[in-house]
Amino acid sequence: MKKEETEPRSGVVNFEKRANPRFSISLPIEYWPIDKIKSHPGQTIDISEGGLLLHLSEPMEIGQVFRLTLFLTLGPDLDFILALVQVEVVWKDTQAGKEGGYRVGVKFVDISGEDMDKLKSFLRTLEFKIPSAKKFHLPNPQ
Repeated sequence: MKKEETEPRSGVVNFEKRANPRFSISLPIEYWPIDKIKSHPGQTIDISEGGLLLHLSEPMEIGQVFRLTLFLTLGPDLDFILALVQVEVVWKDTQAGKEGGYRVGVKFVDISGEDMDKLKSFLRTLEFKIPSAKKFHLPNPQ
């Protein structure tokens, strides 16, 4: 009886290198280029202490820096908290989505200590107040 030999299998594993967990939640934002004063509406797709995945009405380029106001709220009957931040595009979808608009990943490049504290506090409440908010986190392989 001949012994069956199997070839070793190989593949690629793509580990996320995120230092912070992200939460899937839709929040309103207003954004505008650094050199403009007219803002545009948008929304978050997910959020973390390091940045955001956004749905915007216009395309952005990787490396582009813009400002946004993030409206942090936990429901229609609760007050919202404003956070003004400056972000840089680090990822973009190559095509517009089904519902129109564009998805871009941004990192925070300028956020005040006070606004970062607001954001951290808001993210901590997500785990307890909104069970449907999904937390994504893969440990950083070292």
